[in-house]
Amino acid sequence: MKIKLTLTALLCSGLAIAQNNMKETPQAKKIEKKLTVHGDTRVDNYFWMRLSDEQKEAKNPDDQTQDVLDYLNAENDYLDVQLKHTEAFQENLFNEMVGRIKQDDASVPYMKNGYMYYVRYEKGADYAFYCRKKGGDSGKEEIMLNGPKMAEGTSYFAISGRSVSPDNKLIAYGVDLVSRREYTIHVKNLETGELLKDKITNTEGGAVWANDNKTFFYVKKDPVTLRSFQIYKHVLGTDQKEDKLVFEEKDETFGCFVYKTKSNDYIMIGSYQTLSSEYRFLDANDPNGKWKVIQPRERNHEYSVSHYGDHFYIVTNDGNAQNFKLMRTPVSKTEKENWTEVVAHRKDVLLEDIDIFKSYYVLSERKNGLNMLRIIPWGSSPDQGSYIQFDDPAYTAYTSTNLEFNTDVLRYGYTSLTTPNTIYDFNMKTGERVIKKRSEVLDKDFAPDKYASERIFATARDGVKVPISIVYKKGTKLDGSAPLLLYAYGSYGSSMDAYFSSSRLSLLNRGFIFAIAHIRGGQEMGRHWYEDGKLLKKKNTFYDFIDCGKFLTEKNYTSPEHLYAMGGSAGGLLMGAIINMEPKLWNGVIAAVPFVDVVSTMLDESIPLTTGEFDEWGNPKNEEYYHYMKSYSPYDNVQKMDYPNLLITTGYWDSQVQYWEPAKWIAKLREYKTDNNMLLMKCNMDVGHGGASGRFERLKEVALEYAFLLNLEGISE
Repeated sequence: MKIKLTLTALLCSGLAIAQNNMKETPQAKKIEKKLTVHGDTRVDNYFWMRLSDEQKEAKNPDDQTQDVLDYLNAENDYLDVQLKHTEAFQENLFNEMVGRIKQDDASVPYMKNGYMYYVRYEKGADYAFYCRKKGGDSGKEEIMLNGPKMAEGTSYFAISGRSVSPDNKLIAYGVDLVSRREYTIHVKNLETGELLKDKITNTEGGAVWANDNKTFFYVKKDPVTLRSFQIYKHVLGTDQKEDKLVFEEKDETFGCFVYKTKSNDYIMIGSYQTLSSEYRFLDANDPNGKWKVIQPRERNHEYSVSHYGDHFYIVTNDGNAQNFKLMRTPVSKTEKENWTEVVAHRKDVLLEDIDIFKSYYVLSERKNGLNMLRIIPWGSSPDQGSYIQFDDPAYTAYTSTNLEFNTDVLRYGYTSLTTPNTIYDFNMKTGERVIKKRSEVLDKDFAPDKYASERIFATARDGVKVPISIVYKKGTKLDGSAPLLLYAYGSYGSSMDAYFSSSRLSLLNRGFIFAIAHIRGGQEMGRHWYEDGKLLKKKNTFYDFIDCGKFLTEKNYTSPEHLYAMGGSAGGLLMGAIINMEPKLWNGVIAAVPFVDVVSTMLDESIPLTTGEFDEWGNPKNEEYYHYMKSYSPYDNVQKMDYPNLLITTGYWDSQVQYWEPAKWIAKLREYKTDNNMLLMKCNMDVGHGGASGRFERLKEVALEYAFLLNLEGISE
């Protein structure tokens, strides 16, 4: 859906745009709204910008909806005027970034059930072809899904949850045309090319096949909150209205999902929230059978489940195992009293995941903030396991697609700030390592040894050492004069590991330093790193980022005149907090899809994600949490003071951080700020939280962000 108003329509709206001149800043109308909780009253003059889904989707907008659309489009037009002098530069940046991409690229193939699967792109195409070959590389290519053709005529297009039936004849897949994470599942006959009549709406996108090749399970979403709350069973050839509900998550703080074990023996339903999880299983050969719970949910008990032979293998934090341990239990006796220890809990090592093979199991671990992959033969002590060695000071290492049991080969991925993403096959028996694919950078001037990577530690105000990963082009002066972009996320225990970006070269080659602050709220340094950055300790996240910024200036990597910050979603909350707390430290800030109206959002349980996140942020219905959240909520703490240059990006169809949070925020900032610095917002009227869907369209957004930063440094080519 494209929404674009003419200048005439804008001038007829309630916007105060002076003298017919779009260089004048848009001024949103103010309607006082008093919000009183716990005897405390907040005044929100822009509360009126909130729209229901029905209002957003209406073909004939009401007055309120029209005023919102007018304001968003006025901000977009204002941004276009303010950055008009960079349009050619943006185009050059876009072409430069596209030019580094191998356009006719393909993924590393993997084998499953007698077929080799891969994804490939053709030159100039935004979307992928999803393909397979019977028997391996010498087989004839079958295009299962033709992404470019399927995306024709859409402003947004995404495929999710591709799943081939056990007999290899059918593929189920989800399609989203709105960018609200609501997928419609379709089924295609891979032998005839026929699209079956089966059509399942309002789902997570994935389908999990039973072994009978005619039954699959899927997740349905609450139509209001988009919470994944029901698991249904569908039989091919029947109407969705006939689908049977097999599980409903009635606790509004929980979501649910469904998957099949690597062994293909069991279908699993998982229930999860921030502090608790629960799993149940079903024999994949008996889709009409009875589901059995592995271990009933308990507060503060999180676990995940894999299957091998006669046992389930469980990664769990039970028994004060803060950094998790590995247990196993017979499939026939899953109660906790039957669990036996395989790998003990360690205070200095976080256990993140397990991959199981016939002769080995592989642990994904994290120590001192870095990924580790440990290979252990079955029957050996964990101490006898061996680690794969990595060379860079900061990097990302992860297990990749490993669908086969009976193999000695582990496929894993590796990338660093200077090393493009690389897929390896590692022989766990011989130690031989083979590169299967390294992402190509089509730039004759690029070589990893032209760039320097560092990992340093800043000391936060409470004495904690916070890691920072840094990259820059060799020859960049480290005398305080270089511009530096500091990036972070810092929430949900999500670790932001160092990774390569070919797009980022457009900054590095123009003298920028790029740094990732691994702040508390993530999980880089272990589970305690996360727990020390949420709830009533959330301000540690903001303090860590500010202290990393100060440290980088003290060490002459940059200076406040050249220091920039960027974060998205919960990282956008971080951006909003740090410009309120330390506005003079940054010359410019980019806040992408920012979560900035914390108190009001967490009070509204109709908003997607709210009820499931009380254990992340706190429930403001509790007075202690209300006042703590209010003390850092960016929207509630806008003040009359100077702010750094700011670029805000959002999507009109965002279901995770609704567009009105950034829209209200920029309106209030315009009202309060006392400087003449740039204050800009780009609202993409066609997309949601993830931004544009095409691989090249996304780069237009990156080009805008980079042009904003480079413009502030006086760099125009």
